[in-house]
Amino acid sequence: MTETTKSPAVSVIVPLFNEEENMSILQSELNATLGGIDHEIIFVDDGSVDRTVERIVTAPNIRVIRFGKNTGQSAAIYAGLEAARGATAVLIDGDLQNDPADIPRLLAEIDRGADLVCGYRAQRKDTLVKRLTSRTANFVRSRFTKDGVRDTGCTLKAMRCECVSALVPFKGMHRFIPALVKAAGYRLVEIPVNHRPRRFGQSKYGLGNRALRATIDMFGVRWLLSRRLNYKIRRS
Repeated sequence: MTETTKSPAVSVIVPLFNEEENMSILQSELNATLGGIDHEIIFVDDGSVDRTVERIVTAPNIRVIRFGKNTGQSAAIYAGLEAARGATAVLIDGDLQNDPADIPRLLAEIDRGADLVCGYRAQRKDTLVKRLTSRTANFVRSRFTKDGVRDTGCTLKAMRCECVSALVPFKGMHRFIPALVKAAGYRLVEIPVNHRPRRFGQSKYGLGNRALRATIDMFGVRWLLSRRLNYKIRRS
């Protein structure tokens, strides 16, 4: 893909896995929202086996990272953040359930002084079982990690690039971005965002044993936060 050497103001990172039917709509919506913003879009293809990558319309500000095999949402998000050149990074899902029209509202909070802005889905368009499971998991996780975030499963976020240094790459990391960033001393805010029903394809993240994995991750993150180095250089 063609790349530009100029550093944009905003890097929009979109993890993808088998989203070929969504790509034309997604790019159209992103272009409409980001038209007046100096930006790049980084699509991270997490080992898709359909025509997702072929459906991406190329442009000088479009970058594509391709994994050799499906590695998971955390890996895709982390790879995109590591590659981002913008002063601010925006995370958004590729399944059309996050609304690109919310991005300017996230960026406005960054302009007002927030370091990390987390969207929360005020009116989720998911099944009752999924909503109840997520609500319970968020309640437990928020109080255990003390991140104070009501919906860490919402991918839609914006953060200053320096916040990336607070992240630790591990499977499941994306659920703990607020906890890791807040523990590093950055300012976090939440805003309600639009959530839309899935139009094409199927959810890639079923219930399965996700609850068990998330619980183990939660204990690991709690331990990590308790062992975080906290020092300041003395200025003479």
